[in-house]
Amino acid sequence: MTARIFRPAPNAMQSGRGKSKAWVLVHEPATPREIEPLMGYTSSSDTRAQIRLTFDTLEEAEAYARKNGIPYQVLPDQKFTVKRTSYSDNFRFDRKTPWTH
Repeated sequence: MTARIFRPAPNAMQSGRGKSKAWVLVHEPATPREIEPLMGYTSSSDTRAQIRLTFDTLEEAEAYARKNGIPYQVLPDQKFTVKRTSYSDNFRFDRKTPWTH
């Protein structure tokens, strides 16, 4: 069972970069989820799926995985661009596409 080490993307609903600076180690699920016949809940017997570890640097996350013998895979960092817009730009005369209701 391998683990993924990645830096999560910022929340799409907010403009800040909160919770996107730390590196996260998450275990891949070993068994698929199944539906419990009595109550209909979705469950899994894999307890490692509940673990989500955060680290300040990539080196700390890799050192933890090596120390505990966890095979890991590092996903590339997701770069994002901030698109600055102004509310008044919606009503500009020289818009490329016409603005209508």
